[in-house]
Amino acid sequence: MYIVKKTFEISASHQLNLSYESKCSCLHGHNWIISIYCRATTLNVDGMVVDFSFIKKTIQEKLDHKNLNEVLPFNPTAENMARWICDQIPLCFKVEVQESEGNIAIYEKD
Repeated sequence: MYIVKKTFEISASHQLNLSYESKCSCLHGHNWIISIYCRATTLNVDGMVVDFSFIKKTIQEKLDHKNLNEVLPFNPTAENMARWICDQIPLCFKVEVQESEGNIAIYEKD
């Protein structure tokens, strides 16, 4: 089994639509650290699981320096973002979204 991991940082703002009162309902920003894990039993014709530049173009360039509420079609919690990112990348099985030093959401496919 081949596994690749791509990690990058984005700066982005969001505001959460929550069922309770929270300061996170106000527009605010984070320097997010996102790690994307992909796996395959065989490599493609280029000898890769997935091209790192494809991940960068598909995720980093779409989200960096953006208001996530304007880019994503859901409440942009770290958990929702992790699942959405996983669904965007072929062969992705796990995504970690860190919105601050102690807050990390992980989505992993069954």
